Amino acid sequence: MHLRGLSTRRRTWVAGVAVGAVAAGLMSAPAATARPAPDPPLITMSIKSPPGGANVRVLIFYGSAAAGEESPVVNAGIEAIEKIGLSGPAGQRFAVTATKDASVFTDETKLSRFNAVVFLTGGGDVLDPEQEAGLEAYMEAGGGFVGVHDAARAEPYSDWFTGLIGARPASASPATAQRAVVEVGDRRHPATKELPVQWKRPDKWLNWAKNPSGEVHTVARVRESSYQPGTGANGWDHPVSWCRDYDGGRSFYTGMGGTVSSYDETDFRSHLRGALLWTTRLVQADCKATITGNYKAERLTQPNQPGQNDQIGEPHGLVTAPDGRVFSIGRGGADSSQPVITDWNNPDVGKGKGEIHVYDPKTKKVTLAGALTVFGNKGGGDELTKVEEGLLGIELDPRFEDNGWVYLHYTPHARIDRDKRMAERRVSRFTLDRATNKLDLGSEKVLLKWPVQIHSCCHAGGGMAWDSKGNLYIATGDNNSSGFSGGYSGNNPEPNYKGVSFADARRTAGNTNNLNGKILRIHPEPDGTYTLPEGNLFTGEETAEGGGKTRGEIYVMGVRNPARISVDQQTDILYAGWVGPDAGAPSTTWGPAKYDTFAVITKASNRGWPYCMGNKQPYRDRNLPDPSKPLGWYDCDHPKNESPNNDGLVNLPPVTGNNIWYSPQGGAPDFPRDANGVPSYKQEEATYALPWLKGGGQAAMNGPVYRYDADSSSAAKWPAYWDGKWFVGDFYDSDQPRNAVITDPKNHADGGLPVHSESLKKIVPIGNDGIKNLMDWKFGPDGALYVLDYGRGFFTSDAKSALWRVTYTGGGPTPAAGQLARGTQ
Repeated sequence: MHLRGLSTRRRTWVAGVAVGAVAAGLMSAPAATARPAPDPPLITMSIKSPPGGANVRVLIFYGSAAAGEESPVVNAGIEAIEKIGLSGPAGQRFAVTATKDASVFTDETKLSRFNAVVFLTGGGDVLDPEQEAGLEAYMEAGGGFVGVHDAARAEPYSDWFTGLIGARPASASPATAQRAVVEVGDRRHPATKELPVQWKRPDKWLNWAKNPSGEVHTVARVRESSYQPGTGANGWDHPVSWCRDYDGGRSFYTGMGGTVSSYDETDFRSHLRGALLWTTRLVQADCKATITGNYKAERLTQPNQPGQNDQIGEPHGLVTAPDGRVFSIGRGGADSSQPVITDWNNPDVGKGKGEIHVYDPKTKKVTLAGALTVFGNKGGGDELTKVEEGLLGIELDPRFEDNGWVYLHYTPHARIDRDKRMAERRVSRFTLDRATNKLDLGSEKVLLKWPVQIHSCCHAGGGMAWDSKGNLYIATGDNNSSGFSGGYSGNNPEPNYKGVSFADARRTAGNTNNLNGKILRIHPEPDGTYTLPEGNLFTGEETAEGGGKTRGEIYVMGVRNPARISVDQQTDILYAGWVGPDAGAPSTTWGPAKYDTFAVITKASNRGWPYCMGNKQPYRDRNLPDPSKPLGWYDCDHPKNESPNNDGLVNLPPVTGNNIWYSPQGGAPDFPRDANGVPSYKQEEATYALPWLKGGGQAAMNGPVYRYDADSSSAAKWPAYWDGKWFVGDFYDSDQPRNAVITDPKNHADGGLPVHSESLKKIVPIGNDGIKNLMDWKFGPDGALYVLDYGRGFFTSDAKSALWRVTYTGGGPTPAAGQLARGTQ
């Protein structure tokens, strides 16, 4: 049995003139009579723990502070819950008792019989202090609670009841029912797993005085852009149904159910059924996964010793080994105390060390596995001074545990041509001594190499990833400046150094015969060579336009700086993000502003750069003799590469629209289009389809798709809630994305927008003392998230450069298996 005395923290009575303000904020209705708090009576409640039993019973309480007949909504709710209890599998049925007599909460014998209590009350001060004490004792004994719609207005002066519900209505909410889209983000909870991800339904939608996200586990949100939320709107993150383990019991609340017709909906009844199954202890569920206090972010590496990169280099990528070790690479920037050589007459110009560090979770120590001499250390400055080459990417062989093979994507200093300012980019395989964590630099096998111009910076790309078939994906940047085209398409053919263009991305990303500005796909072979898998964009043997104008390694063309890519091993879908150009606003002459981009890529494709961006928004062509004068708009469905710097095909594959794009103005900007499909590019006419993000300073950092491993015994793994969600982020941490999204398999291959998103900024912490500058993030075999923070300076490592680990600490689903009402599920 559970003995409980009335706590003094439970209820705060508000006296005097403050009463009206509180009532307006919490009830949106006339205030209940204010009165001083009485002295706590000396009573205790002896509640069976946990309440109820295998003969599952649900108590519906519909008492209201308002006088008059019962609400039709309440009657509809009672009838619906009674039918829910009588239907479904026999093992999930339950009996229902409905009452408006609040004395049930001081009758310990009666209250102990019920597995869960449902509040269908119309709101107001419906319980006296002793009755609320009884409800509190019931929850502390392990009871279940379901609040529906106006239940959020009940007990408006009670801090404890506010916690039980999770949030209170704002002073202003829409008064009439409106049809809206509910984003059902939890695909596991019994209350939501059977619902559509985008659930279209009418209801009376409540706004919240304080957004409960992060303090409760939100299972569904209402999309404010789909209806008129009024002056109390909460924005893109507008929770509508949530749950959490509270004060010893289980609490579920839904803001839906404000209309009689709600209870006739099959999907809404399914929603209520799932809530009741969990709160009555018929099934387990996870109501902890999005509560931010259930995550721990821990810095794993220490600051480097002065003058050394003994812990970490200039962070540029990470990969985890099957045994839990984490390999991170440094691009090539030195400690700020070290010399930087920018003079092209000096043989050591740009010479740097691309380090490979290994963090061992068993010893919590870092080992310097090796360092490559790279071209990548020229410090900062303008685009004709700085450089983003160096050690750019790392991957481990799928059979790494057996062979110790490590693949590195880098720019060797020994291969630069200082006269023509050209370099060689390569992907090589090395062998690691797994006992000592030392890389055998003499074991190098060069798989693939190609030329890059290094007169001008930037956009080197670098990420790599494997699919389940042993194909290696390699992301390469276009390494061209958009500064000579006003920050727009980067298609100025004139600027060159000794005949090599450095401002025309049609020479690189838009060129079918060039490996820059691409995502390549090859199949490495044991002898250090590679073969080409079927299904790449080109075979390399196309006869079109005379032949010899394609490269068979190209899987994706038309990307600018795909720094991070990932492949979901369960589906073999490629996920990528890339950095856009520099224009801060759209231009009616030249086209869209800078768009940083993320894409779900299910097959070989052309993603548009430098002809089109976003959802096939074209740029304006320019060409000789005067690149400052605009020509026609590019045709995204029939793009042509007519640059004098092109040595590939003129007629290109059609552009595929992308899933996420964002500018300084907002997420997924779009414009009205004319008869030819050309957007107006008038900023005042823009619409923004993804209100959860915007840019400014921006640098897209694609993340993984999380896959939950039910067989793993790791206590650190993220919960199943996140399974299948795609992590998208940005180097910067202000308005830029750091989100987990759900896409629709029906349209995501063609650029369909995400159907749901939730912020990770309180879980993967932002700010100067958190992970401010996100450079890479991947889940390890332990199910924890490993994150690289670049640091606070550029082209160097500093005291904030670090490897972090984000673990889940919330524990398993509830109730405990031994507390289930009818045994194991």
